[in-house]
Amino acid sequence: MAAREAEIREIFRLQGDYCAQLDSPFTSRVCRLLSGRLDPSGAVGSAVFGWPGDAATAADNVPLRLCGALNHLALTGGDGELAALYPPRSDPAGLDDDTLWRAVDGAMARHGPAVIAFLAHAPQTNEVRRSVALIPAYHAIAARFGLPLSIRELGASAGLNLNAWQYGLEAGGVHLGPHDAMLTLKPEWRGEEPLPASVTVASATGCDLSPIDLSREGEAQRLLCYIWPDQLQRVALIRAAIEIARQTGTVPERADAIDWLERQLAAHRPGEALVIQHTVAWQYFPAEAKARGEKLLADHGARASRAAPIARLSMENDGGEPGACLHLTLWPGDVGSDGERHDLGRVDFHGRWIDWRNPRFSAT
Repeated sequence: MAAREAEIREIFRLQGDYCAQLDSPFTSRVCRLLSGRLDPSGAVGSAVFGWPGDAATAADNVPLRLCGALNHLALTGGDGELAALYPPRSDPAGLDDDTLWRAVDGAMARHGPAVIAFLAHAPQTNEVRRSVALIPAYHAIAARFGLPLSIRELGASAGLNLNAWQYGLEAGGVHLGPHDAMLTLKPEWRGEEPLPASVTVASATGCDLSPIDLSREGEAQRLLCYIWPDQLQRVALIRAAIEIARQTGTVPERADAIDWLERQLAAHRPGEALVIQHTVAWQYFPAEAKARGEKLLADHGARASRAAPIARLSMENDGGEPGACLHLTLWPGDVGSDGERHDLGRVDFHGRWIDWRNPRFSAT
């Protein structure tokens, strides 16, 4: 048990480091305090240190589950003492660790059953700024095939990135998307300027094992609780994206990703380019599911045609640095049936910056 406790404390410490690197010093402090002070004999501590699965960040991510539970109590006013110390109500820079820990520890003691129940939910940040990688890729796909796009997202959470084509994007010296968009993304742009094209979206839908229905206020609050509270601009963007999703009626389907992928591939018809996208989702699928998904894409890709092309747009952690890798695979390819793979560069996991590379198409 001592080894397991030490392992989980280290997982919280590492998550604190990640939060600091991603510009959330407040959430980093909460993780660090939990790492050092969480009592294994308490109800919440017992649930955390007795976690039955893999508690690591790349697996069940118990630190962000617990941070989400605490932020939910603060956001909803479920615990007034905690809410008073959480941004934006307080200035974290003037808050000492002991005061913050008393509020965190007290909230866990007062609301133990609710916190433990919340731990059952996998974190769903649905980071809308990941659309900075999707939008220029849509332009590249449209330029390549000259067809309307049918966008299908695996692990879509609340579906905020299904509306990426409706967002504006300041991409270096180029503006992509509507000029009158309700939401405009302005990442630090590195690398090449994207090449604008005429983008038409025929349909956009997605799936998730636990989709969030943003028309329900409680579910919208659950989504917001995974956004680190000291990142005020990020919270504002998510709130704007939630409003757009409500206006468009965006609700992903509840389904297993690979079963759903199989149905979407089978239903693809000529006249549209089918875009299969996933952002920091594929890495969490079981190995057997990923192998089956790769085979489905390869098999259907081998039968793709210029009239009914398929694109796979992937933003995932490849273990490299910095950020996530961004890849685009197109079927049919220039040679043979394996498709053509394009390295589109790298992007910050939260979309703060993107180092973009235009695909090099050798044929049209």
